[in-house]
Amino acid sequence: MNRPATLGELKASGYRPRSVKDELRANVIARLRSGDPLFPTVVGYEHTVEPQIVNAILSRHDFILLGLRGQAKTRLLRSLSQFLDEWVPALEGCPLNSDPFRPLTHHARVLLDAHGDAAPIRWIHREERYQEKLATPDVTIADLIGDIDPIKAATLKLDYSDERVIHYGIIPRTNRGIFAINELPDLQPRIQVGLLNMLEEKDFQIRGFPVRIPLDVAMVFS
Repeated sequence: MNRPATLGELKASGYRPRSVKDELRANVIARLRSGDPLFPTVVGYEHTVEPQIVNAILSRHDFILLGLRGQAKTRLLRSLSQFLDEWVPALEGCPLNSDPFRPLTHHARVLLDAHGDAAPIRWIHREERYQEKLATPDVTIADLIGDIDPIKAATLKLDYSDERVIHYGIIPRTNRGIFAINELPDLQPRIQVGLLNMLEEKDFQIRGFPVRIPLDVAMVFS
């Protein structure tokens, strides 16, 4: 199948973007209507855990799985990627996988201003849109959210508040996908607090500078 390679071709194709949680909801509904198993690689949770996961997805919620080690929590979380659309378009070169109709970064906006409908796009497979991090005591806010790159700021002669000097962490780079944290209680409490604003508002702060980027991420935990 030939997929559109530019923004103009994408517009002509009739493509309509939707949020990650809308994708999950629509594809879960389709699976329920088909009668196929939701998690074919997991046995024994069909009448207990699975209905609760379905309720969370239908409600467009982030959620956490609680249980002892070895109870297939990670397997269930990794299986969520099957409910994403198989392919989605993103602006070429954007570190946050910007939707072509909704540019998030300076790079994406410059690309659209320079090329318009000729702006190149790439297609991301659902398997690339799931990322996870094992919570350990040494995980930092920079790992998850990002940090300021002083060398980049000095080289480009930019203020630290400029988004172009940010080195993004794994969560912003999972924009338009699913991000999972395994063993959440092992994460330092101050970092758990740092994630709260991302859960509630989908924006974040780096070293006191607020970065208003409306991320589209489904966040799940175990």
